[in-house]
Amino acid sequence: MSTNKPNKTTNHHENFVLLMRGLGTRSVLYQQKIAVSLGLYNHDFIAVDILRESGPITAGELSKLSGLTTGSVTALVDRLEKAGYVRRENDPNDRRKVIIVPQYEHKEEVKEKYYALHEEMVKLADTYTEDELELITHFLEKANNVIENQID
Repeated sequence: MSTNKPNKTTNHHENFVLLMRGLGTRSVLYQQKIAVSLGLYNHDFIAVDILRESGPITAGELSKLSGLTTGSVTALVDRLEKAGYVRRENDPNDRRKVIIVPQYEHKEEVKEKYYALHEEMVKLADTYTEDELELITHFLEKANNVIENQID
């Protein structure tokens, strides 16, 4: 007669996965809060974050990375351009393409909205050694890759 009693390792793994899902949920909720406070739609703010990570990209690349249709991206870029978060440039290699260039890095309201989170994360990081932070950073990079692979 076998028992299906979970072992300690399984419980730790399950708890880990649940905590990661919870972190993801809270990240989305925080991002929505920031987007609303800046007067942006959440998809618009996601695009701003994608541009923060990627730098200037074409509208087609933004469409692929965001999962939005090219028509939706055009309207999104129109809104972001009007709000001063991006500007359009002609692609020097292909005049038919437009490159979306982020402009929000100088916007004080974005810095202000993230200031409290930034400060609290710095305080949290200060509670770890350099070696621990290196391990945590390595883990976060890999976790981002795992999630990104699930999106594709």
